[in-house]
Amino acid sequence: MAILLAPMEGLLDFALRDVLTRVGGISHCVSEFIRITDTVLPERAFKRIVPELHHGSRTPAGVPVRSQLLGSDPACLADNAAKLATLDPAGIDLNFGCPAKVVNRHGGGAALLQEPELIHRIVHAVRQAVPAHIPVSAKMRLGFDDDAQAEDCAHAIASGGASELVVHARTKAHGYRPPAYWDRIADIREVVSIPVVANGEVWSVEDARRCMAESGCTDLMLGRGIVSDPGLALAILIDQGHAPAQQAPEWVDLQPLLWHFWSLILTRIEPRARHGRMKQWLHYLRRRYPQAEDAYLALRTINDSRVMEAWMREHLATPPAHPAATLMAA
Repeated sequence: MAILLAPMEGLLDFALRDVLTRVGGISHCVSEFIRITDTVLPERAFKRIVPELHHGSRTPAGVPVRSQLLGSDPACLADNAAKLATLDPAGIDLNFGCPAKVVNRHGGGAALLQEPELIHRIVHAVRQAVPAHIPVSAKMRLGFDDDAQAEDCAHAIASGGASELVVHARTKAHGYRPPAYWDRIADIREVVSIPVVANGEVWSVEDARRCMAESGCTDLMLGRGIVSDPGLALAILIDQGHAPAQQAPEWVDLQPLLWHFWSLILTRIEPRARHGRMKQWLHYLRRRYPQAEDAYLALRTINDSRVMEAWMREHLATPPAHPAATLMAA
C-alpha cells in the first residue's frame, strides 16, 4: 500500500513536506505546482518551489518528491519537463486538477478537463521529452462543471503515457466541499490499466477504509487530513496491516515538529508571512489536538514573529539548541 502526500498550493510546501515525512508513512510526495507559460524556466525556478532538488529530490527524511508542472501548452511543458529532468527529479507530475480561478482562466489546471484530447497531447509530449527512468504521473479531478468526461480524461492521461493517475474525487465546481465521490474513481479504474490513487476527504482511518472500499483503490493520497493529523498515514498503514502497531503522536510528540517547522519558516519564508504560516498549520491541527485550539486562539491576532516565538517558548517544550533547518537552506 502506498500513501502519497498531496500537492496543495499555499499549504503543503517544502516545510510541511519536511515535517510530515519525518512522522512516517508517506511513500512519496508531489510538490505544489510550478507554473509553465511560454518560456523555459531556469534551474533556480524549479528549485525555488522544490528545494528538495538540491538533495536528490528527497525530503530530509529520505522520502522522494515528484515535481509538478502546470500549464496548457504541450510543447512548452515538454521543453520545461526536459529541463527539469536534468535536475534528476524523483518524477514529474502534471496538474489537471487545480480549481483556482486565475489558473483556470488561463486554460490550466482543472480547465483542461474540458479538453481530453489536449490532455492526451500534453501527457504524450512530456513523456516523450523525459528519459524513460523518470516517472511521469498526473493528478485530475472528476471534471470541470460536471463529471461527464471523467473517463475520457483518465483514458487520455493513461494513453498519453502516464505511469500513475491520482484522482481527486470532486469536480472543479465542487471545490473542496464534502462529500468526495469515491465511487466515481472505481468507474475510472475500469477504463485505464495504470495504477489509480484515490484522493479527497480522507480525514481518518474510517474515511480511508470507506474510500478504499468505494473506489477499489489500495493507494491513497492525503492532503488536509494529514496536515490536521500528522500521524494519519501511519495509522492507516497500521489499520491495513502494513506497519507494526504504535502509539499515535500526542501533542507532546508534536512540539519538536512545531519548532522544526518554525525554524524552516524563519529560514525560507519572508518575515511578513511567517506568523501566518504557523497559524495556518495550528488551524488545521486543532481538528485533532485540543491544545492546538488553545494555541491558535492565543496566536490568531499576533502578527509579529518575535511575539509569536516568545509565546511558543513559554508554552511549548524548549526548542533544540540548533534548529534543524540547514538542509533546506541551500
